[in-house]
Amino acid sequence: MARSPFTLAASVTAALPRAVVVGAGPLTERGTGRFDAAVVKLEDGRRGVVRMPATEDSARDLAAESRALVALTPGVRALLPFRAPEIWGETGSGAARVLVVDYLPGYRVEPPHVPKGAGIAPALGAALAAVHALPPSIVRTDGLPVRTPSQVRDDVARLLDRVESTRRAPEGLAERWRRAFEDDELWRFESAVVLGGATSSSFLLEDEGEGVRVTGVLEWSGLSVGDPAVDLRWLASAPEAADDVFSGYAADASRAPDGLVRERARLYAELEFARWLVHGVESGDETVIDDAVALLQALADGVRGDRLIPDTPVDVDSALAFAEQMPETDAAPVTSMQTDTYDPEMLSLFLAAERDRGRTGEDADAPDFGLDGLRSPEDTSTAPIDVVGFPIDRDDDPQGEDAADANASALEDEAERASRAALQWWNRDGESRVSSGG
Repeated sequence: MARSPFTLAASVTAALPRAVVVGAGPLTERGTGRFDAAVVKLEDGRRGVVRMPATEDSARDLAAESRALVALTPGVRALLPFRAPEIWGETGSGAARVLVVDYLPGYRVEPPHVPKGAGIAPALGAALAAVHALPPSIVRTDGLPVRTPSQVRDDVARLLDRVESTRRAPEGLAERWRRAFEDDELWRFESAVVLGGATSSSFLLEDEGEGVRVTGVLEWSGLSVGDPAVDLRWLASAPEAADDVFSGYAADASRAPDGLVRERARLYAELEFARWLVHGVESGDETVIDDAVALLQALADGVRGDRLIPDTPVDVDSALAFAEQMPETDAAPVTSMQTDTYDPEMLSLFLAAERDRGRTGEDADAPDFGLDGLRSPEDTSTAPIDVVGFPIDRDDDPQGEDAADANASALEDEAERASRAALQWWNRDGESRVSSGG
């Protein structure tokens, strides 16, 4: 049975011996029943929030929340563009723990109701970026969890093993997740300070003129160092606003987000259904198992034919960046190159473009850029690959270095024209001819 606001108000005096409570009212906590909470008004006019755990699991969460808020020293809080709750007092342990913090005003929006466009969505993304920019030392110093990318990946592997052992998850989903797990590129990220699974309702908002700003962040119990994608997994529940949230996140990030952070976030969102199934099996709760199986089947139907990690598209910027990676050379005739001159990933993109183009009758008049001789990244042989080249023989040039420089300039001009012609072909009719992995 939930504790009444008056019962909670009475517990404040145990955490704050000299406090005098003059008023109390209910405070719902997202309707999850994890905590019993109330707003209290003290004699000096301050308002605070008192919370007690409703279950043993939430007791651990409340203890973790307390540790995290203690780790947010005044110096750390000064780095944040919003407020975090400050502890006024606490007492007890386990299910009898009482935590009293100051009351932070503002409103919250659940993920499905986050509107797209300017305003709430980019403000939420920017607030997350501010958390992820905090120095990891604040977590390490206070003994909070620290997970490296390899440890995060190992955690996913263990979960997948447990899911597969239940034999209750749709086969297609298990294969989908296993393929994602085995993709090394997916796990190349830099760990950062995270909230450990924040959602839009973790943030307090306030209207400001025609805009919106984040005034505070609640739910710090998952404070740790780990994968930034875990705090973006809620975007799966806000598909309309996802792009705008991520735009705000990327714009305010202290470092560029890794290229597959959204794909990992989506994976984590899907794995929440898997965790529910494992929980049901391990607790022997058939109701939970049936619910989880139904959810997983609905998910399987929804993602059928969809790739979790799409092929990387080729655009003008990436193609030009690739061209800039080609090393300068003073060698004589440039008529061939070894495969290690190219980034293996970019080679695979070229091969994908060739497969899609297929040399059909429609493309019979297409320019030939010498791609037919390219091999896949798995081919480790050292035989040269013929490519279009422009020989420069400095030794046989009767005009010496000036003529050589002119030849080099001509080479650059020809290479640039060839690159632009290739890009025009790839983007003909405004569409890339490289598969996006749909």
